[in-house]
Amino acid sequence: MDSSSSPAGDPPVYYVGQHESKRQLPISPQTWRKAHDCGYDMLTNPITTPLFHSRVLALLATQLSELKDRPLEHPIPAVSSLSATDTAITPCKTISYLIGLASPWVDLSSPDPLVYNISRQVLELEISYAAFCGLNKVVLPGPKLQYGSSHGDGLVQYACAVQELLALNNFMQILIHLPMMYHPDQDGDDVEGSLSPFTRKEYTEEGGKSKHDFLGTWDAWHVIRSLCKYHARLFVALAIPRHLPAIHAQTRWHSEPLKLLSLTAQTFIPNPKDKPALTKYHQDLIHRYMRLRTPPWILLCDVGPIPGVPNVEPETSKPPKAKGHDSADALKEPEKFLQALIEVGQNDQRTIQTSVKTKNPTYHLAYIRNLQEKSPPQSFLELFGAGYYHDFLQNPLQPLSHNLESESYEVFERDPVKYDLYESAIRRALTDWVSAGKTASSPSGTIVVAVVGAGRGPLVTRALQASETAGVKIELWAVEKNPNAFVLLQYHNEHTWSNQVHLVQSDMRSWEGPVSTQPSPQQQQQYHSSHPHTHQSQKPPPQPQPQPQQQQQPPPQLQPHKIDILISELLGSFADNELSPECLDPLIHTRLNPTHGLSIPSRYTSYLTPIAAPKLHADIASRTLTDPTAPNTPYVVMLHAFDYLSTQQQPAPEKNPATAAAAPIIKEAWSFTHGSGTGGSLSPSSISFNNNNQNNMNNNNNKHNTRSARLTFPTPHRGCMHGLAGYFEAVLYAEIELSTHPLRAERKSRDMTSWFPIYFPLKTPLYTPDHSSLTITMRRCTDARKVWYEWIVESFLEPSPGVENRDSANNVVGAVMEQKGRKEKKVRLGVSEVGSSRECGCVM
Repeated sequence: MDSSSSPAGDPPVYYVGQHESKRQLPISPQTWRKAHDCGYDMLTNPITTPLFHSRVLALLATQLSELKDRPLEHPIPAVSSLSATDTAITPCKTISYLIGLASPWVDLSSPDPLVYNISRQVLELEISYAAFCGLNKVVLPGPKLQYGSSHGDGLVQYACAVQELLALNNFMQILIHLPMMYHPDQDGDDVEGSLSPFTRKEYTEEGGKSKHDFLGTWDAWHVIRSLCKYHARLFVALAIPRHLPAIHAQTRWHSEPLKLLSLTAQTFIPNPKDKPALTKYHQDLIHRYMRLRTPPWILLCDVGPIPGVPNVEPETSKPPKAKGHDSADALKEPEKFLQALIEVGQNDQRTIQTSVKTKNPTYHLAYIRNLQEKSPPQSFLELFGAGYYHDFLQNPLQPLSHNLESESYEVFERDPVKYDLYESAIRRALTDWVSAGKTASSPSGTIVVAVVGAGRGPLVTRALQASETAGVKIELWAVEKNPNAFVLLQYHNEHTWSNQVHLVQSDMRSWEGPVSTQPSPQQQQQYHSSHPHTHQSQKPPPQPQPQPQQQQQPPPQLQPHKIDILISELLGSFADNELSPECLDPLIHTRLNPTHGLSIPSRYTSYLTPIAAPKLHADIASRTLTDPTAPNTPYVVMLHAFDYLSTQQQPAPEKNPATAAAAPIIKEAWSFTHGSGTGGSLSPSSISFNNNNQNNMNNNNNKHNTRSARLTFPTPHRGCMHGLAGYFEAVLYAEIELSTHPLRAERKSRDMTSWFPIYFPLKTPLYTPDHSSLTITMRRCTDARKVWYEWIVESFLEPSPGVENRDSANNVVGAVMEQKGRKEKKVRLGVSEVGSSRECGCVM
């Protein structure tokens, strides 16, 4: 059973399971049917029994007794293999509906080597047997962080143990059960029979408890998954608390591999009818997490038994909790403690008491199902990306070196928003041209419009529609190098455009521009370029009938002229990454009307921001095995499970300040401007084109299109940077714009799907502490053959975290800050490897 996205427009599918802490009996087919009839999709079951627990405690007590007599010897006892009485799980038909629970009483992070090694042996036995039975998901207890004055010292050994557990089989998913935030009380030994209190005093130091920390458990998870190398079968089972942490902690977990959300009865609050309910903030959190590409399952913990199923409650006492006075007595008199443990385990195995509850035990389940039905509708972009595009890495296009297939063109043409904006820009430009009384380039006085890179012709259609609605006649040219797409353009010209379009098959960089003729009324236009191997132009009219005894007229003289309005859709996800500047340069500076010529788009700007994207990092790491260039490839991806690292706080709600939203800080890297009178990116003489070489770059005449930027981003909360997210904005004409900028796209080009963000990965993730900053150096490089990007990230610790950054409007973090009359430098914490896409750059 796997979670999957629901069909477009339907509420997301919630898989809901039930967990009872006291459940000891195996899940029989009859029990599962009753649970399924109630609406549950899965159940949990402990892998081992209380008798096994008692046996392990007895082994530990015996070992402690022997160490008391021989303190210099430290042999590690071996936990014997499981027996039939140690587990209640067997391979059966219901095994696929079960989630295995590893023993919650082990302690893999204990500083005592005795406790640690016994815990590790216990989990190895349980995981190995669970895999044999066919369980594909097992939940492990999270690490204990606080031991006396030390905090988090056992995380490395915990992670190493998890790595060993993952290696025991090739299919089982391991879920680490973690609270959403760290609270000092979470490290209490309230699990019955926990091994933690047996940690000997010589391995701990007395000290106070750590303070609560919104990202404390995320920090622990980051250590574990990093040492496990972002293993594909390692996930998070996240415990949702009654009081949610700040929004930055909620969004951080959204970027992690969530497999399970656990809610206890204490997570719910009573509604006016005294029924269990969740706060609005909890509802929003669940709705947000359930929109992930692979939604997590929901586990209801101790909310009541399954109706009609005996509630297993041992009549006798449970294994001693081994804490406080009990633990002390156990260490003083291990023999008596051992006997008590054995008796308790035996009694638990043979004693079952059935209790019947009259209240409805499925209120919590009914509430979750109701919450599922009332899920807010997905936005157009969410529906567009659900199931496929979310977090799916795509290699960028090579539009100059490759001819696209029809399917690729079709994907772009499905976006009406982009073409509506283009049509508005063309219509506005035509209207303004006439209103301003500008002189057109055509000898007949008609405005000359050229669509370069016409593809299958969507912009040609929009240009004709704009001309008609504006009431302005145009001379329209369409240039396309793809010979296959050019066939379709010919078809459209004859059957759709009424032969109004001059078609040119050519690379736009070598096209010599439009020409006109002055034929007699009986003559028809037909123009063939002087370079027939690279391009041809045609306007296929109906062929005239030959008239007998009429002298054949000489062919019309070709008269070249300029372009008034140049239209293109050459932009990539980072604006210039598909070589729009290189394609437009020769046209702008040699073919465009030098006085009034317009380019649509006229300007485009690239933006960057650092992000945490562990899923993308793991995907790229797996690709590296077969593709060495994977860590250096900028990918096009619809970002979904990620977190912005550089944010600024928004005004907080009065009722719940912890839910105040944080807006990402996104900064401009560089821009390109096109059109007459703008200066452009070069002067006309700085680039040369000839008939023998489409783009004569032997002397690297493309240097004018290089760019560089050095940007600094404040990172108020600790995190792990996996890469850079890139966006762009383009001015088509006047105030008509396209945008993928997260803070402006909704206003400028809502529901536009033609472009996803671009992702520049880091080879090795870069950790940043609280109150630090990230400085990004990005370069656009070029040689005589291709264009590529290079990027470096530096991490700095700011000297005065309590002092607000100056120039908050632009979010500039100065390298030197004044404090108490003196200047302090920020400390460099680390620097990434150089990322370079040169090997997979865009070929010119």
